[in-house]
Amino acid sequence: MNIRFVLNGASVSAKVGKKISLLNLLREQLGLTGAKEGCGIGRCGSCTVIVDGIAVSSCVLPAWRVDGTEVLTIEGLAKGGELDTLQRSFIENNAVQCGFCTPGMIMRAKALLMKNPDPSEDEIREAISRNLCRCTGYINIVKAIRSAAETKT
Repeated sequence: MNIRFVLNGASVSAKVGKKISLLNLLREQLGLTGAKEGCGIGRCGSCTVIVDGIAVSSCVLPAWRVDGTEVLTIEGLAKGGELDTLQRSFIENNAVQCGFCTPGMIMRAKALLMKNPDPSEDEIREAISRNLCRCTGYINIVKAIRSAAETKT
């Protein structure tokens, strides 16, 4: 099946089978390796991307479902060689340790800030509750998201 969608601001088309996931399409066919496969069942959040403004687990989303949509990945956040405010905030607030969960965590946070530019700490924690990080207690991650919100992403 042939699909067309907007990926990080550019129109793309791809040929996909009914069972290929969006994560596999991104990584294997399109060479975008920022989203990671952690659990493979949509529970860890390491594969999070944004589809039409909504954070989704790309490992369980069939690729054909993005036909006609707009997809944003971690690779699409930086503009003109400049990191997105959220990416900079993660670095500045030491919210990156091993880095495996970071792209998914940033994308989940980006989706939150797109809908709610001034979330409370509880709203931030709720938004990232579907993303697992084995390295931190989430304190610096929450701090980074709050800081980015205050900077107005």
